[in-house]
Amino acid sequence: MTEILFLAEQSAEGGYTARALGGSIFTEADTLPELRLMVRDAVGCHFGESDIPKIIRLHIVREEILAV
Repeated sequence: MTEILFLAEQSAEGGYTARALGGSIFTEADTLPELRLMVRDAVGCHFGESDIPKIIRLHIVREEILAV
């Protein structure tokens, strides 16, 4: 595997969550910079040295409500 994709979202309780699409990796953090570190750590723990993806793609979804 050369690349892994994570879907990152703001949590209703505050902070952020990220889950790998097509994999069983999930992590959470209070801030986006912290989430980036947590995702890297989770990927490192999940894969072995020879299997680790070369690219981690983080797709950040943010919802905004606009008044009309």
